[in-house]
Amino acid sequence: MNLKLKIWRQKDPNSRGKFVNYRLSNISPDSSFLEMLDVLNEELISKDEEPVVYDHDCREGICGACSMYINGRPHGPDSLITVCQLHMRKFKDGDTIVIEPWRARAFPVIKDLMVDRSAFDKLIQAGGYVSVNTGSAPDANNTPIKKKYAELSMDAAACIGCGACVAACKNASAMLFVGAKISHLTLLPQGKVEARKRALEMVTKMDELGFGSCTNTGACEAECPKGIKLTNIARLNREYFMASL
Repeated sequence: MNLKLKIWRQKDPNSRGKFVNYRLSNISPDSSFLEMLDVLNEELISKDEEPVVYDHDCREGICGACSMYINGRPHGPDSLITVCQLHMRKFKDGDTIVIEPWRARAFPVIKDLMVDRSAFDKLIQAGGYVSVNTGSAPDANNTPIKKKYAELSMDAAACIGCGACVAACKNASAMLFVGAKISHLTLLPQGKVEARKRALEMVTKMDELGFGSCTNTGACEAECPKGIKLTNIARLNREYFMASL
C-alpha cells in the first residue's frame, strides 16, 4: 500500500503545531496502524529527522494509551477497538490519512500525538475507589450479589480510560468515564458506603479539571472501544442528584 500521511507535529505544549505531510510505500495491509507509524519513524530516523511522538504500551487494546484521531474519528475507522488493534486493511491504497492528538482542554498536548491524560487519574483520586480495611480475603459467598448487578458492574469496569469519550464529545465531557467508574463501584455492596461522597467529589473534580457537560448526542458510546453504555451516565446523574439532596 502507498499512503499519504498528514500528521500533527507540535514541539511542546506551548508551541504552535502544524500538519506535516509524509509518504509511505509498500505498507502491508496486514500490519497494524502503530506498526505503520513505526515504519515511518524508522525512515525519519534514517534521514536524521525527528520521529513522530505517539503514546503506546501494551498494544493489546488494554491500556488505552494509543489514543489519537484518525481521519476525524477517535481510534480510527472501526468500532470497538483501540488504535493498536486497527489494521491497515481498513484503508485503501493511495489514501490520505489525517492523524491528530485528542483535542480537549483537560488533555493538553505533550508533543506531537501524545497528550497528558493525567486528568483521568485525578478523577480516580477524587473518588474512584473503595476504602476497605486490609486483612485476609473473605469467602466469595459472604455477600450475595444479584447476577444482574454483578454483570452491570463488570460491564462498566471494562472502561480502560483511553479518553475516546472525551475526544468524541463536542463539549469534551468526561461523563461516560466518570459514569462507568461510579457504576462499577456503586452497583456493588462494597461501593455503596461511599456512594454519595464519590458522586459529589468526582463530578466536582470533573468540572474543576475543565471537562465540559454531557451533550446527550451519544458520540461517546459510539466511539468507546469497550462499548460502555450511556446508561452509566444516567446512573451517574441519579447518584449525583440523590447525593445533592
